[in-house]
Amino acid sequence: MNQLKFVACIAERDALRYTPAGIPIVSAKLVHSSEQMEAGGTRQVEFEIAALAAGEISGRFNQAELGAIFQFTGFLSRKSRNSKSLVFHVTNFETYTSDH
Repeated sequence: MNQLKFVACIAERDALRYTPAGIPIVSAKLVHSSEQMEAGGTRQVEFEIAALAAGEISGRFNQAELGAIFQFTGFLSRKSRNSKSLVFHVTNFETYTSDH
């Protein structure tokens, strides 16, 4: 299974574009920061990850407020066939509230 869920803000976002097949797509950079429990102690976790939203969700993702915090769900894939870099593909997202 390849599913990833985390809370992050949209730090940067490119303009909506279309693939050669006509599929709408939006690329972005997501930023996460949290405290996690590991080996009996807390650990500060911070990361930036390249993300993209394709198809139906791209319109909503393109309108989402920059800097706002969302809970993202999706999967990881290579940036391209020959790349070792990973990209997070957004399949769903919702506004994050502390009672999640």
